[in-house]
Amino acid sequence: MHRTLPPSIRDLLDAQRLAADEAAVLAPGTDIVLPARDTRGVTVVIIAYHSGRVLFDSIERVLAEPSVKQLILIDNGSSERTVELLRELDESYERVLLVQGHGNIGFARAANMGAQLAHQPWIVFLNPDAILCDGAVDTMVDTALKHPRPCLVGARVLNPDGTEQRGARRGEVTPVTTLVSLMKLPKFLPFLDRYEIHRETDPLPDAPSPVATVSGACFCIARADFISVGGFDTRFFLHVEDVDLCWRIRKRGGAVLFHPTAEVVHEGHTSRVDPVFVEMNKGLGLVYYFRKRADTVWRKAYVLALAPLIVGVSVLRAAVRQKLRDADEFS
Repeated sequence: MHRTLPPSIRDLLDAQRLAADEAAVLAPGTDIVLPARDTRGVTVVIIAYHSGRVLFDSIERVLAEPSVKQLILIDNGSSERTVELLRELDESYERVLLVQGHGNIGFARAANMGAQLAHQPWIVFLNPDAILCDGAVDTMVDTALKHPRPCLVGARVLNPDGTEQRGARRGEVTPVTTLVSLMKLPKFLPFLDRYEIHRETDPLPDAPSPVATVSGACFCIARADFISVGGFDTRFFLHVEDVDLCWRIRKRGGAVLFHPTAEVVHEGHTSRVDPVFVEMNKGLGLVYYFRKRADTVWRKAYVLALAPLIVGVSVLRAAVRQKLRDADEFS
C-alpha cells in the first residue's frame, strides 16, 4: 500500500533538502529513493545575542572549513552595527543563511529553528564566541559515522590559554553534584571530589569516550537524529538544554561522546547580557531538568526542597561578574 508523505516532508524531498535516512526517520515505512548526496556535508548553526566582536572571528573560521556547506546564523538580538555586518555577510556568501527580526526567543527555540532550516545531513551547533580548530568538524563527523545512532559528539573545549575548559566532559548532573560543583566544595572538602560533575582535570583519553554530558559550546549530531529525539526542549530558555539533550539521547540507547582531539577555543563571558539574567535562567533550567527526571514522589519533593538553593547559588555567582556594554562591541 502506497503511503502518502506529509506535505512539509514532500516539499523538503522535492527541494533535495533531506537525505534518504533523514526522510525515513520522519516518515517510517515509506519507500524513498533519492539521488546520491554528500553524506558528510555539514550545516553549522550559530545563535547570536549581543555576542560582540568574537562572533565574526567565529564566522570567519567556520567559512574556512570545506565540509561546511551551510552556515545558519540565528540573530536573537544584536547592536545596530552587528546587524549591518551580519546582513553584509548574508549577501556576500551563498552558504550563509541569516535569520533576524524575531527577537530573543531563547537559545533552544532558535537552535531548533536552525535545525529545521538546515539542508545538510550533519549539524554542528557552535557558540558565537567559539573558534573552531583545524579539522574539528571532520573529526566529529568521522566519529559519529562509526557509532550506532543516535550519536552526539562533543568537542574538547579550550580556554584561550590552551587549558581545557570546565564543562566539555561532565558526569551525571543531579541536584547533589550540581550544588557540589556550583559551590566548588571539593576545593575545600577533597572527599567530595567523587561528586564533582566536571572532569577536565582527569587524564585526557586516547580516543572518543562515552560521557554523561558534553558542552553545548560545540557538538555534532546527525540532523535526522536531532529531529527524531525532538530537538531541544524549548522550556529551557538559556542553558541546561544541552544537558537535557544528552540525557534524552542516552535514554534512547544512543551514544554521547567526548572527543579529545576535536578542539574549539571558547572565549566565554563575551555576551552583553546581564549576568544575573543568565545565571537565573541557568538555575531555573537546572530545576526544570531535575523535575523532568524525578520519577518518584520522593525525588520530586527532594528537587522542590533544593530548588531555592540551586537558583540562589546560581544567582550569587553572577554578583562577581560585570555586564559588558553594547558600546564595547565595536570601537
